[in-house]
Amino acid sequence: MESYYGPLLEKTRVQQPSCQRLAVVSIFQKLRAAPPPLGLDSGQARHALSHCLHSPSAAVADQAVRELCRLVRDGLLTASAGLVELQSGLEGCVPEFAPVFVKGIGFLVRFAFKSDPSWGHRFDPVELHPFVKVLSCQAEMQAELIQQVMLFIAQNRSVGMEAISRFLRPFLAYSVLRKPSSSFVRDLISSIALLSCSFLSGAACIMKLLTGCLKYFPCSNEGDFKYLIACAEYLVDAFMVLLKKMVSTKMVTTDAQACTIELLETLLSLCTGQHKLQGRTDIIIELSKRLLVSQKELGLCYLPEFMMVTVSISIILTRVEFEHEQLSILKLLNFLVEWKTENELNIQRTANCISEELLCFFPVINLLSSPSKSVKAAATCMLSKMDRLLLDLPVAPGKALVTDAIFPSISTPESILFRLLNHLWFKEQPSYQHSFFIPNIGNDASAGSEIYGETKCWASLLKKYLSTLEKQKMTLPAQPPESPLAGISWLLGSITATLVMHPKHHISAVDSLAAIVKMDPKLGMPLLLSILFYNNILCSSGTDSPDILLKLLEMLPSLALHSIMVPIIMQTILPMLHRDAKPVLYAAAVRLLCKTWIVTDRAFGMLQGVLDPEIFSVFISEREICISVAASIRDVCRHNPDRGVDLILSVSSCIESRDPIVQAIGLESLAHLCEADVVDFYTAWNVISKHMLDHSVDPIVAHGLCTLLGWGAMDAEAYPEAAKTVVQILWEVGTSRSRILESLWVKARVAAFKSLSHYEVAQIQEKISDFKRRNFQCLISEDNVEVLKAMEEFQVRIIKFEHINQRRLHKEKRIMVHKVEKLLDAFPQAMFSPGEQKHVELPGAALLSLVLTPKDLIGNGTSKDFRKLHSVYEKTLLEIAESLHTSRNILLAFLALQSWKPFIHRWMRAVVILTDAKGSSNALDKSSRAASDIFKTMCKVAAECIPRVAVNMAFAIGALCMVVPSSAHAVISAASNFLLKWLFEYEHEHQQWSAALSLGLISNCFHATNRMQKFEVIDGLLQVICNSKSPFVKGACGVGLGFACQDLLTRAGISEDSEFDGSARLTETELLHYIISTLSQMICQLCPSTSVSFESLNDSFPLTGYEASTSDLSLENCDKLEEDAWGLAGLVLGLGNCVVALYRFGAYDAVLKIKNMLTSWILHINSPTYSSLVCNDLAEIPLCMGSCLALPKVVAFCQRVELVDSNLDTLFNLYTSLISDLLDLKKSGTLYQNLLMTSSVGAGSLLSCILNDGVHSIRFDDAKHLLEILRNTYIHPSPPPVRLGGMLGVVNAFGAGAGDLTEMYPQPITLQINHEQESTFIRGPILSSSVCETLSTSMVQEIFLVAKDSKDQHIKQYAAWAISFLRHRWWSKEFQNVDGYQTSSIDFHQSSKNFAEESLVWKLCLWLHDMNYNKTGEIPHASTIASVLRCLSEASRLPTFDWGAIIRRCMRYEAQSSIKVQMELAPKLLREECILFSLAHANDVSHLLHFLDELTELSRFRTLEPNLQSLLLQHLPDLLKLFSGLRVEKLYGDLVKYFNSLASSYMVYGPDQKRLLRVSFWKGLYQCLTETSEESVILNMKKCIECLFCFLPLLTGDVISEGGQVGPVEEWSEAVRCLAKAPQDWLMDILQVPVSDLFQGGTNSSDVAKRILAKARLVRIGCAPVSELGKLRAYILNAKTEGFWWSVFVEVVAAISSEEVGIKRQWLCDALEICCITEYPATALQFIGLLAGSCCMYMPLLIINPISVLSDLPVTLPSLLSDSSWGAISGPLVDKLWSSTERICTWAARLANGNGFPRQGGINESEASMLTFLAHMMCRTCISLKDYLPFDKQVRLANLELL
Repeated sequence: MESYYGPLLEKTRVQQPSCQRLAVVSIFQKLRAAPPPLGLDSGQARHALSHCLHSPSAAVADQAVRELCRLVRDGLLTASAGLVELQSGLEGCVPEFAPVFVKGIGFLVRFAFKSDPSWGHRFDPVELHPFVKVLSCQAEMQAELIQQVMLFIAQNRSVGMEAISRFLRPFLAYSVLRKPSSSFVRDLISSIALLSCSFLSGAACIMKLLTGCLKYFPCSNEGDFKYLIACAEYLVDAFMVLLKKMVSTKMVTTDAQACTIELLETLLSLCTGQHKLQGRTDIIIELSKRLLVSQKELGLCYLPEFMMVTVSISIILTRVEFEHEQLSILKLLNFLVEWKTENELNIQRTANCISEELLCFFPVINLLSSPSKSVKAAATCMLSKMDRLLLDLPVAPGKALVTDAIFPSISTPESILFRLLNHLWFKEQPSYQHSFFIPNIGNDASAGSEIYGETKCWASLLKKYLSTLEKQKMTLPAQPPESPLAGISWLLGSITATLVMHPKHHISAVDSLAAIVKMDPKLGMPLLLSILFYNNILCSSGTDSPDILLKLLEMLPSLALHSIMVPIIMQTILPMLHRDAKPVLYAAAVRLLCKTWIVTDRAFGMLQGVLDPEIFSVFISEREICISVAASIRDVCRHNPDRGVDLILSVSSCIESRDPIVQAIGLESLAHLCEADVVDFYTAWNVISKHMLDHSVDPIVAHGLCTLLGWGAMDAEAYPEAAKTVVQILWEVGTSRSRILESLWVKARVAAFKSLSHYEVAQIQEKISDFKRRNFQCLISEDNVEVLKAMEEFQVRIIKFEHINQRRLHKEKRIMVHKVEKLLDAFPQAMFSPGEQKHVELPGAALLSLVLTPKDLIGNGTSKDFRKLHSVYEKTLLEIAESLHTSRNILLAFLALQSWKPFIHRWMRAVVILTDAKGSSNALDKSSRAASDIFKTMCKVAAECIPRVAVNMAFAIGALCMVVPSSAHAVISAASNFLLKWLFEYEHEHQQWSAALSLGLISNCFHATNRMQKFEVIDGLLQVICNSKSPFVKGACGVGLGFACQDLLTRAGISEDSEFDGSARLTETELLHYIISTLSQMICQLCPSTSVSFESLNDSFPLTGYEASTSDLSLENCDKLEEDAWGLAGLVLGLGNCVVALYRFGAYDAVLKIKNMLTSWILHINSPTYSSLVCNDLAEIPLCMGSCLALPKVVAFCQRVELVDSNLDTLFNLYTSLISDLLDLKKSGTLYQNLLMTSSVGAGSLLSCILNDGVHSIRFDDAKHLLEILRNTYIHPSPPPVRLGGMLGVVNAFGAGAGDLTEMYPQPITLQINHEQESTFIRGPILSSSVCETLSTSMVQEIFLVAKDSKDQHIKQYAAWAISFLRHRWWSKEFQNVDGYQTSSIDFHQSSKNFAEESLVWKLCLWLHDMNYNKTGEIPHASTIASVLRCLSEASRLPTFDWGAIIRRCMRYEAQSSIKVQMELAPKLLREECILFSLAHANDVSHLLHFLDELTELSRFRTLEPNLQSLLLQHLPDLLKLFSGLRVEKLYGDLVKYFNSLASSYMVYGPDQKRLLRVSFWKGLYQCLTETSEESVILNMKKCIECLFCFLPLLTGDVISEGGQVGPVEEWSEAVRCLAKAPQDWLMDILQVPVSDLFQGGTNSSDVAKRILAKARLVRIGCAPVSELGKLRAYILNAKTEGFWWSVFVEVVAAISSEEVGIKRQWLCDALEICCITEYPATALQFIGLLAGSCCMYMPLLIINPISVLSDLPVTLPSLLSDSSWGAISGPLVDKLWSSTERICTWAARLANGNGFPRQGGINESEASMLTFLAHMMCRTCISLKDYLPFDKQVRLANLELL
């Protein structure tokens, strides 16, 4: 077989070329015709083919190549196989044969590509590319290779330039990267570029390919740069030729121009990027100019994309230093501006958009300081074209018309700069999606929060950032030589210099410029030139912008911080100081010079000359100059008093001036010198006093004078006469009142009082006659808020002085003893003589007043003594029970039950005292044991007794439960069970109704944990009221239910795991509904006409069963109406007692409707039921009876919780008229007697509740009229019940509280008379009123005599009973809880503290106490009252007054109709001051402590205005100090419930009000955590923090607050501040993110987001370790950044960016690793972008939003890695970046090819919309970092196909 090709192969060795060629042809013919065993696939054929290709003969090799190509052409051999053979031959041939093989390879490549254009996609890796293989062999073949590339392009035009470019890209990229410094690359690019010029239709595609190759040129040395420039020149020339041909043939040049833009960007990026082209920038600039000039010469349009060239120029100008470079750049810039101006279309476009040339203004103006004349001339020419651009800027920000071409999707330094300028100019208020990186620096959480709510402009933020850098620079000793802003200070200057013309941000822009110059002194000169330039164009154009001009001039002195600038600034100011200059200009120059001196003392010599004393005489007619000089003198004196002394003559000249303003400024100058003690005040005063203008006429002079006179306080004792004059002047100005120039006089008066505060109070009192009175009158008559604020400091000094210097041996004043007190004190001795059994005759009085303990038992403790004691009390118990009649009368039952309480109390106390003598057990055990013994005794008596005794025993048991401490729960429980048995004995009515009353009271005595028994009692009462046939029993049960409601809703309802189950499990709310519905139903059954009244109540509080009915129980059909009337009255009483629970429930309208309902049931002349009194229709009378008794308590409650309206006088007159009408009727029926009795008692109670509250006043004549009517009921012959009602009404009016068993607001009587001025009104208790002293004494004395001397036993008993109630209330301090541990009643008999009558505290307190709103013309202003309260808040102690009444009166000050108008100005101030005053003194004044306790009760707290709620929440620490531990625990629980309850008023507030409350709560909790360390308190605070944390808002929208309101950012700031103070253990527990939540998609939940955000904030401020965030790293970076997760991302990056570099590097590496595997690569890349942006050089220029951080990554990441501290990880980091880039590009390519979304690989389908963008961005980033990649990856990067 070898012989088959052997002979022919031998012939190839013949030395004749023709024979050799013939032999080769024959061989290939045999190959074509050979049978399969010997064909091309056989070994012999391959051997023959290889022998020919490797022949040393040129003819053989040449012919073999040709024949091989024919085989491929004819389809007998594949192109790939042919290329393999040719490549093999090429590698083994001698250099001379190489071109032959290259030509063959070229032919096969062209043939294969034309046959299948996709054939070129198969070369992966790129080394398999045919041209790349050729290039890798021998250098000798490079020329031929270029020719073959040209042939490939030329012969495949029909295939399309896109396919050609795709095929050649790998080869070109490989060539550029492998041999950038060889001539081959240059020749290759030039040849392709020239060839493309002949193909006009597809040339743009080839040129784009070549332009793209320039990005991969290394520039590591001079040679690389030269070859790059050479290639660029070829491309520029090619573009010029191409464009010229296109224009000549009238082809569309859009694509070609777009390629030129890319070329320009590539070239200019060499100057704006990280490369350092020292002295070679002009080459690139010239190339760019040639390319642009050629387009203009061809008549092409100026494209909008060219603006980026201008922006690039602005950056390049800040970097070049050589003259030729600067000139080259200026010429290019000038050309661009002219070209743009000549283009009409672009003129229209720029009218709606800010001009990019403005960014060049600052760099260009810097060139004016160049030593080169040509540069100066060029810069001047350029500036002349910019002035119009600056003046024609948009006046007001609007919508920027910016195309996508201006801001490409992938950022460059140029686009970042111009994007920021547009953003700042056209976007007025950024949102959280468009904030800045500037506040995202450092570890200040409050600054970091500005990321979301950027309420300031960028310039303000920049100024703040620069000031922070300045502080850091001053605090750190070792500083690098370069500026912290190295690299971007000029860019910042370019932006801020343009913003100077912004209509809103110009002030902050000027301030920022000054801050930039302070950090980088190199910018001082351009900034000075900018100031002069702006002033020039603004003045010459006549633009009305004085504020900009002034602000620019004010910045001039700040440039003097650098010594080199001082002479220049002085030379700038000096021309303005010529004598012939304009006055305004001269005045401005003086001020500028003064401010320059403040910066540097080097200017003082020149300034001293300008401030010469003679200047005032020279410019006497120029007021502006004189004022300017005076102000400068004042500034010198203020900033450096030693220099001020050098100008003392100038100061004197100011004061001698006749101009008020100049003199006032001179006085201020002297004040500064006196303050520094470089001038003696009184010496100076002696000199200047004769030159003073009249201070009483001119307020300006008065203000300046008062400012000075304050410094006379130091030596006032040494100069008494002069000091007296000074103080009198201050007092005269301070107390002056003038409506002319009022605002100026207010300013002077404020200064006067501030100066008076410097003097000793004793000196002021000595030098001002009648000072104390005049000062007091001045304070209470002042209504100006500013003056009051100044006076407060003065008054506080007086208060402290009086406290320190009070007379310690002050003689006690003799306290006047009220005659009533003497009568009450003598009452027991007068009524109960020793040895007489008067307690049987006077049972009620005996229960209240009689002491039964035998004296011989005191001090012993034997068992015999105990038995004797109990026997005495048991006997008395039985005797009184037998003689005390209640007569089925609920009012008498109330009196009896109330009377049993002190009797049982004395019994228990006697037993406890005896137990103490025995010396056993503790106090609680003693009380419980005593109660148990007494209860057993009562049960024994009740076992076998007559009904009357049984009723009293039920009352006594109820009284026992009310007296014993709650710890005696066994006794209370046993008593409840005992009475429950009685309750269900339907055959014994007397047991039922008496037990019902007591059970209602007992239900409130159960321990808080004993809910089951409480509900058993209520359930029993409900059963009996529904099942009983007796109206009286129903009434008693109704009263009991009303009592039981008192304690409902004071704690949480029954939980599901409580003792009740099934249908009996009711919440307290449901129970309340059931009770009120039942009472309503019973009332409607007994009196059907009331159903109309309940319809209105049903609207506010849903009821059931209240509809009118025709029940047999109806009193309208009842024959025993007089006997059963108390049944209906009792139901009404019960309904009235329910208002407390309704209020706690939040049904405020229902409370008012019940009050109105009760009012409507009281019979009066205008009432539709008034005829009931005249006609014998008596069914309505029981309603009136119950209403008369219930209404006072309801009104008192409403008054206390501020639900009452202003109809108290009407109610009072209603009672008065009812009693008068009843007396006039003179009817004797029992029903009328009961009505008269109840109305009399109710009238007295109403009068007492109105007056005791201390808020509302009643005319003395009206009160006297009522008391006289009541007196008539018992003085004149009347039935005993009527006389009892009259006497009880009188003593109740005096505060006895007879019949009040609940005592919601106990008010013990004080018999100390307040000797107020005579008034026609009474406010406060009657017995404390001097006006009522005679009347009250006579009436008590009269009842006393009736009780003592009356012949009628009933009348005597009732009179004694009434007096005893009054005495008991007066003596109530004795009746404290037996165990002595709780003293809840208020002691009104505190020892009077010594206050001199002339002391300010006493006068102010008395003034508050005696304020009378009813006087016309004397109503104080609300601001005055608030100021007085603030002054008294600073007092060490207060006199003994009823401060509760005073504060409540002030709280309701605006409710007075006569002062509503003035209160509209400050409706909230006074109420807030009342609370602050209470907080200041509650520790010493129990009234104020109770007031705060009431306000912080949940039911009351809910009704307060939001501002008061907020105030209380902020002062939680003060409440913490005031309240007991249990009360604090309840307070925290109530607050948690307030924020969580659906029924809370919090739920109806608007978002801003809710946020204000939460922020206040956070502030209060922060203070609590700061001031306390008690574990129990902190545990309660944890619950509050957990509650508030749930309400923290998500930062998902526009979070900027408006109108000064608190926004989400402030709320988060306060929350983090509070969390930072919390203990770390439970703080991390609160913020713990459950792993289960994260694995199950929890990363999308708002709760997880808030926890991570809070952790990030805490890490940032150093209150949590960064490892806490590290634990969540994988989850954070694998989440979709949508909505609130973006804000979480920003916060996490802010926290990490404040850590050390090592931590940041680790996070960056981890993020890139996660990016390679995560479902959401965009998330990890956004994190990388945020972190890189916050740490790179460009940080101040960047905008934070989800897209921008990705677009900026090609700029920010390379900038970050160029830092030396990041260099160590650059290689591994870029390698991971490349892996992620390949992953994303692969996925993007698959999607683009229409293969659907791949289901394997791990990228979420939601990322599909961004994959293409991400692919381009990642590729661009890798290109920027290509130097960190190995060669093979650089080649693969260049060959990535991006669609």
